[in-house]
Amino acid sequence: MALPRRDFLSTLVASAAWGLTGTPVRAETLPALQLGPPEPFSFEGLQAEAQALARAPYRPVPVPQRAQIDQIDWAAHSQIHFKPEAALFAAGPGAFPVGLFHPGKFFPAPVQIYQVEGDTARLVRYDPALFDSPPDSPARGLGPDTGFAGFRLQESRRPEAGHPDWHFNDWAAFLGASYFRAIGDQYQYGLSARGIAIDVAVPGRQEEFPAFTRFYLAPEPAGDTFTVYALLDSPSLTGAYRFRLTRTDRVVMDVEAAVTLRQDVAQLGIAPITSMYLFSKMAKKTRFDWRPEVHDSDGLALWTGSGEHVWRPLDNPAHHRLSLFADRHPRGFGLMQRERHFDAYLDDVHYERRPSLWVEPLQDWGEGDVLLWEIASPEETIDNVVALWVPKTPARAGETLPLRYRLTWQSQEPFPTPYGRCTATLRGRGGQPEHPPRPAGVEKFVVSFAGPALAQLPAGAVPEAVLSATRGTFSGVFTEAVPDGHPGHWRAQFDYTPAGAEATELRLFLRFREDTLTETWLFRYEPDA
Repeated sequence: MALPRRDFLSTLVASAAWGLTGTPVRAETLPALQLGPPEPFSFEGLQAEAQALARAPYRPVPVPQRAQIDQIDWAAHSQIHFKPEAALFAAGPGAFPVGLFHPGKFFPAPVQIYQVEGDTARLVRYDPALFDSPPDSPARGLGPDTGFAGFRLQESRRPEAGHPDWHFNDWAAFLGASYFRAIGDQYQYGLSARGIAIDVAVPGRQEEFPAFTRFYLAPEPAGDTFTVYALLDSPSLTGAYRFRLTRTDRVVMDVEAAVTLRQDVAQLGIAPITSMYLFSKMAKKTRFDWRPEVHDSDGLALWTGSGEHVWRPLDNPAHHRLSLFADRHPRGFGLMQRERHFDAYLDDVHYERRPSLWVEPLQDWGEGDVLLWEIASPEETIDNVVALWVPKTPARAGETLPLRYRLTWQSQEPFPTPYGRCTATLRGRGGQPEHPPRPAGVEKFVVSFAGPALAQLPAGAVPEAVLSATRGTFSGVFTEAVPDGHPGHWRAQFDYTPAGAEATELRLFLRFREDTLTETWLFRYEPDA
């Protein structure tokens, strides 16, 4: 039986923690780490290699002993443990130890991993002695060309490097295609990022998944930063990437890349984020699940080029749903997990600790769209939400596109703002319970906000709800302080009567006189089928 996704993610953390307690390991027990001969290496050379590769026909990475690799499903993979005493860079004075992932059914292609020392790099050779596995594991008997599936960075062993409550666990991992993830300030994995995305939601076209085929690992002896170089390849493009990963009380990744197109791409997705949203208190089917909410992220946040802050609650729609948010010179976007209370989930996998991920351009991205792709999903084991940036300029064969952006993994958005942020979106029947019967075809929305601008309102001041919609009408609109005793916590309540069977875009923010007090709440209303 396949191991559930959430259990597999827990296994990654647990297996990373195993053995990293500072206990001395006898030299004779250390597995032999075999390295290839030194090779010249530089980021400029990797970029030139990627561009040359783009001028040649695409050749997929061969998978040796594929039938045996395919037997390593989630359950079998969870029982294969990299020996922590064999971690790369474990002996360095300021190093983060690096563990390696074994290939498996869902990431079969071997990935070459190199150690970088100055201007040279040496290939880390696969050796079954680097892994512990059960006697009947499908991994037994694989040859030396098996390779690795990826790697993970573990917390530093330096006593002065960590916060007193730091855990000996993963803090970043690269595994499968161009996927990677990191923990935030609450020591949890959750959503993922990708190197690039191709044709995520293009009618009539199959999505393409570029893959990192080579990693070059370059620890920095001082500070909290580790540099990863990667070579990306796919039928449509190649790329050379540099990730500067910094671990403090959060994880920050500065990404620099040069992507070269082999052929025209209909939809090029920059800085893609992949997450999971099953349901929340906003919309939950009766008797669907015992938990109040299940999601890794609950909304898309935007900071537009014009300075507007936008919040779009996520949904698990009846049918796949595409939304585009046009912008120019965006300041950032991200998939956020704002619900941070255990009682909202009541689950021992602790969804309230999942990190949010914010994308910050470090160059002018010009015009384009933030794309949100919400996929109908029956289970939490499926990542069903994608957000990314799509440039307006078409991606043409032969072009090399320079990319620079920052990824911040932590609980909240990384930038301070006085605006009230949306804390909840609730829906129900329109009208009032004390005045039955309720009007047919009318829906009630209650949207809550909290923030400094609301807390600093003059005594007796009541903010105004500014509402608009592409169609339909509003009624019963009013605002009130949420009666929970928390200053600056307000909610707007209104009834909405749709017009026709088409989807409608609702828009709301709070203001007092001429001052905007909150971010803009957006909602895509779709009449029930």
